[in-house]
Amino acid sequence: MLFHSELGQLAVVALAALLCGLVFARFKQPAIVGYILAGVILGPSALGLVENRDWVAMLAELGVLLLLFVIAMKMSLRSFRSIWKVALMAAAMQIAVATVITLALSRLFAWPLELAVLLGFVVSLSSTAVAIKMLEEIGELRSETGRLVVGILIGQDLAVVPMLLLLNGLAAEEGLDWTTIPGLLAAIGLLAALIWYLSRREKIRLPFSALAKRHREIVPLAALGCCLALAAISDFIGLTAAFGASIAGLAIGSTQSRRQMIRATEPIQGVLAMVFFLSIGLLIDLAYIWENFATVVVLLLLVLLVKSALNLFILRILGEPWPRAFLAGILLSQVGEFSFVLAGAGVAVSAVGIEGHRLIVAIIALSLVVSPLWLMTARRMRQLTAGGIWRLDDLLFAIYEQEARLILRGAKRGARDSSAVFQQFRNHIAELSHRMSEIRARRQVQSAAINDDENMTPLKGEVLPPERREFKRRA
Repeated sequence: MLFHSELGQLAVVALAALLCGLVFARFKQPAIVGYILAGVILGPSALGLVENRDWVAMLAELGVLLLLFVIAMKMSLRSFRSIWKVALMAAAMQIAVATVITLALSRLFAWPLELAVLLGFVVSLSSTAVAIKMLEEIGELRSETGRLVVGILIGQDLAVVPMLLLLNGLAAEEGLDWTTIPGLLAAIGLLAALIWYLSRREKIRLPFSALAKRHREIVPLAALGCCLALAAISDFIGLTAAFGASIAGLAIGSTQSRRQMIRATEPIQGVLAMVFFLSIGLLIDLAYIWENFATVVVLLLLVLLVKSALNLFILRILGEPWPRAFLAGILLSQVGEFSFVLAGAGVAVSAVGIEGHRLIVAIIALSLVVSPLWLMTARRMRQLTAGGIWRLDDLLFAIYEQEARLILRGAKRGARDSSAVFQQFRNHIAELSHRMSEIRARRQVQSAAINDDENMTPLKGEVLPPERREFKRRA
């Protein structure tokens, strides 16, 4: 049959991802959620059209590596050098605080030590792929917030190896294997030295750059070769492949061929990243989620809320301004893809059973699914509460005003004869839109008044307030 062949399954995957991505883009939602939904539809929970998931997992891993490679190439090392201390400290504090919280909960629920440590590690990690994609969606990837988030994600990636070692050591009779610690410290030193060295010198010229200009087909192959080679070396010496891909990106990003490499690699990376998000959907077990709906939803909300608050608290302690800390905290609120690896390791060392593993996988996958929606909701809620809307029903309608209008428009096309409820809903939307317009107009008037006041010449003997004195000094 067509769908049982490798080519047929690949065609189904591509078409399903395309259709779901277009639908979500039409509703002004991130396409990555559509890709995950395509995976759910094609997976065993629904149609079951993708039987062999090994090739999907392999392509998904390549997608994550190339995503890290491209992001590292785009990164400004001079600006990254200014935030790497804060980023690494934030990553360490996230892991430490999350583990302390789960250890405290273990005393309450009588969890074994291995399970408490595992849950702390799983929850503390964030998704590199999802966070970076959301940064791209909102145009913040190259901002201070973007650099901070990427730095924290790199710090978390570095922590995966010691996490696995600690989990294995807790379950092993011989205890921890301390021989790998020097390698980890050497990797951190290599990263710091590379950033310091490359940020202090001019662009490096690659030996094959002249040849690549004449033969453009060599450029993507060279980029893939560099990325995969360093990823394989990093994995071989006991670190993560993601760390090696990041190092490769930082190195290539400091060469004269940087722009050429980025242009050649981005289309490939985009396709493979789509496969990664689709693979998340394949992991979602709808039957299990339905059977344990209340537990899954409560735990999911707890994870999102606690992680967001924890990230915000840590970044504020480290001196980050409120807007940057808020956005970075929300962007890092989901559970990361490396948590799947930790959950599998937990099963291997008997820290968690099969049912517990299914619950952890469900929470991880759903947190990745709802992360873009969580970001959109949190940002809109912050803007609206600042604008004076506090009633819950008005707040919810205002948050999803655009989506409600699209649904309303589609419903009007399908059913011209609106019911009383439909009419009431439309009137409520119109009234709320009018209120939002008034708020925006009031803000513009206030802003204009402030600007006029700042431009006024002070009277003789007038004592200026601090903000106007600062304005005059700048002028």
